[in-house]
Amino acid sequence: MIDQLIALDKELFLSVNQGMSNAFFDWLMPILRNRFTWAPLYLFIIIFSVKNYKREGFMMIRALLLNFAISDSVSSKLVKNSIQRLRPCNDIELREQMVQRVRCSGGYSFTSSHATNHFAMAVLLIILFYRRWKHVLWLALLWAASISFAQIYVGVHYPLDILAGALLGVLIGLTSGFIYNRIRNKWMPETQ
Repeated sequence: MIDQLIALDKELFLSVNQGMSNAFFDWLMPILRNRFTWAPLYLFIIIFSVKNYKREGFMMIRALLLNFAISDSVSSKLVKNSIQRLRPCNDIELREQMVQRVRCSGGYSFTSSHATNHFAMAVLLIILFYRRWKHVLWLALLWAASISFAQIYVGVHYPLDILAGALLGVLIGLTSGFIYNRIRNKWMPETQ
């Protein structure tokens, strides 16, 4: 059963990495997955939170930072080091078949920390801002999904790495949002 799942995962990986290959994605996907691409967005979120939510905005920023630290640690340190799955770009069987579009890191593949971190952030952003900014729902999910998809396309993660990372990120984001709301309701009841 596990062998069949891994074989299907590799087949899906190749269908994205090779089968969807085109010049536009070759240009776009490395940009989407680059951590520096999103620095202006993170700065915007900080300014937006403080400007629109005043005192609570600072609490939101702390919650987002803690959420990121937890999601990154769980994925990078706990899960990856326990599972120790090779990245597709380090897999000898796939190396000749795949298209490598970015430098291949030596770290492990399962779960994708990009997927975990961005889905955790997306879910928490939805929880924080949805009451006043309904568009955050589809914007945040599209943002996390596009970054996650780029990981497969450029050759550094399998689809199951992304799926598991996304599910882990959603769970962490929901938990962070639940805790945030409990704390906010206790310490800032006037903002409800």
